[in-house]
This record gives sequence, structure tokens and C-alpha cells, in this order.
Amino acid sequence: MNSTSIQSIKQKLFTIIKIIAFPLITAGIGLEIWNIQTLTNNTQLPTFLNPILILVHFALAAHFIEAIIAAIYAPTKNQPPIKYAIYTFFVGTVGLLELWENHDT
Repeated sequence: MNSTSIQSIKQKLFTIIKIIAFPLITAGIGLEIWNIQTLTNNTQLPTFLNPILILVHFALAAHFIEAIIAAIYAPTKNQPPIKYAIYTFFVGTVGLLELWENHDT
């Protein structure tokens, strides 16, 4: 495999991850809001959602940490920190990798 085919595969993979990550993180936020709503109304989520909720907690925490890193690092790559933090929160590690590969310093 040459360098251009690896770059092409990587670009396609990044695109697929970004397409999948956005609705999953959005659904995770929705599930978290539903969980908070059930707690305030003294009701419960269906029990089959408990393992999913654990994964959602982990994913949201990881994406939040990545967003903070992106916000701190973005100005060094001439990117707006808030915009890039929000983008990285929704796409995850791919956003950080794209930021670090940005050679417009």
C-alpha cells in the first residue's frame, strides 16, 4: 500500500466515524436528559437501558475531555477554540486528530 491509498482509507474512515458519532452522541445526550427527568419525577428508566447508560456516561465524559483539549490546543493551530471544542465534542478523537494534523501554524 502506498501513502496515497492509506490517506484515502484514513479519510473515508474518518468520514464514517464522524457520520456515526454525531447521532450517537446526540442520542446519548437525549438519554442522559431522559435519565435526569426520570430522577426528578421519581420514576425509572427501563432496566435494559442501564448498560447503555453506563456506556453513555463514559462516552460523554471522554468526548468532554477531548473537547477541553481541543479548546486549549486550537489557538495554536489558528482555529477558533469554542467552535473546535464543540466539533470535537460531537466527533470525538477524530476531531483531535484532524486538529493535530492541521499544518496551518
